This record gives sequence, structure tokens and C-alpha cells, in this order.
Amino acid sequence: MPTIDLEQVIGYQFHKPYLLEMALTHKSRLQGQQDASLQDNERLEFLGDAVLALIVTEYLTESYSTLREGELSQIRARLVGGAVLAEVAARLDLGRFLRLGRGEEQTQGRQKRSLLADGLEAVIAAVYMDGGLEAARSVVLTVFKPELHDLQQVKVSEYRQDYKSQLQEWCQKEFGVLPDYHVTRETGPDHDKQFAVHVRIQENIQGQGVGPSKKVAEQKAAQQALATITDSEK
Repeated sequence: MPTIDLEQVIGYQFHKPYLLEMALTHKSRLQGQQDASLQDNERLEFLGDAVLALIVTEYLTESYSTLREGELSQIRARLVGGAVLAEVAARLDLGRFLRLGRGEEQTQGRQKRSLLADGLEAVIAAVYMDGGLEAARSVVLTVFKPELHDLQQVKVSEYRQDYKSQLQEWCQKEFGVLPDYHVTRETGPDHDKQFAVHVRIQENIQGQGVGPSKKVAEQKAAQQALATITDSEK
């Protein structure tokens, strides 16, 4: 896959292209290879986890001066967690650029959330090694812009509660299915949009929410669905 397209997506051009190639190489790609100089992205993934945590910590500390350490830690944990990383990677279409072995290709590895999250961390590390902390900070703040925007639009206490994950866990436990979210209405100009979303469980609408982004509206719909479920179980 032409990595130059990915460079355009993340807004950074590598001086050492081999770093990006390494970041996109899953260990399955090197199975059976005799060349010891070839490396997969696991070490970069490890570094990227730390670099991302530092940048997000710095951003939260500077942006939310009234929050206590525990609150900042909880928000950071969600922002750098696998679920959000996978969503960001999917939005960047990162799976298209991953270098996978035949086994992963056959099992839809380009769509696996764990591989997407790991790949994104590795790419962040590659940017850091190629251009330093300023370059990595620029890329992170660019690709995480929708998530950081959502954080600014809602109460921090609401953002900290991951109602979507709670609802997903409940649905899988009770029915072995995932909740299904649908945008029912989109209003307002581009700079001030409002989205209305409902969530279905087994074809039944269980919750509705409105917010300045689809993610915020989905969180509110999930919150309402959980409240409905809790009331019905009393």
C-alpha cells in the first residue's frame, strides 16, 4: 500500500520512511522470514503507548485546570484506551495500510480493532522517532480532533461515563448481540450541528439522544437505554 497516502491523512511526511513501514508491519508478515533485520511494529507500539499518554496528559492538564488528578486520569484512560484508538484508526482507514501475513489477511485482520489500535500507537511512535515530540503532538492533536472536540462539548462527568461500553457489555451478556445506533436527524450549520440518535436492542428502540456530534448523541442514547433497563429490572 502507498504509505504516502497515509502521510497525507495524518499530516506528516517522514524523513525516514522505513519507520512508517515498520509501524505498519504486523508480526504475522514476518513469519518464516530469514532476514533478521526485518522488524515488526510491537516495539513501536510499546513506545507509542507512552508517547500518546504523555501528549494526552499534557493536553488535559493544560485544558482542564479545575479537574483533580483522579478525574484527569479517568478521562485520559478512556482517550488512550483500545476502543477509542480503534475508532480513530478506522476513521483514518489505517487498516488499508497494514502489512499483514496471509493468516491475518484471511481472517479480516485489516478490520480487527486490536490490530488497528496497535497500529495507530506504532505510527505515533514512528512520528516521534522521525520528527520528535512536537511532530508527534501535532499528529495526535490532528487525528484525535473529533474526540477532543467531543470532550469540550459535554460535561466532563458525562464524558467520563462510557455508557456505550456499558450497554454493549449488557447486550452481549443478556442476548449475545450488539446495540444498533441510527442517526435519525441532523440539523444546524456545519459549525453548530446537532445530531439525534436512537439505539435499538433486538429491533426495539431503547434510548434516544441529541448532541453536537454523533458520538455524544450515541452516549446519551446509551445512557437513556441503560436507565430504561435498570427501571425494568427493579
